[in-house]
Amino acid sequence: MKVRANSTYRFNPAPIDLIDPAHQGIKEGDIVKVVNLPNCPPCNTMGQCHIEKDGKFMGMVSTNSLEKF
Repeated sequence: MKVRANSTYRFNPAPIDLIDPAHQGIKEGDIVKVVNLPNCPPCNTMGQCHIEKDGKFMGMVSTNSLEKF
C-alpha cells in the first residue's frame, strides 16, 4: 500500500512488524501520522515509512501495517 506524508492511518501490524518491530510502543488500532524526516528516505521507500503518534516520533513501520479509516 502507498501512504502519503502528513496523513493519518490506523496501525494494524503486518507480520514483519510483529516479528521484528522497528517501532516503539505502537499497539494495534493506534492512530498514527506518516512523516518524512530530514535526511531520511521518503515514505514508501522499500515499503516502509516513519510514523509519529501524538507529535512524538515512534519509529519505522511497513506500509502494509497502515490502513485508512
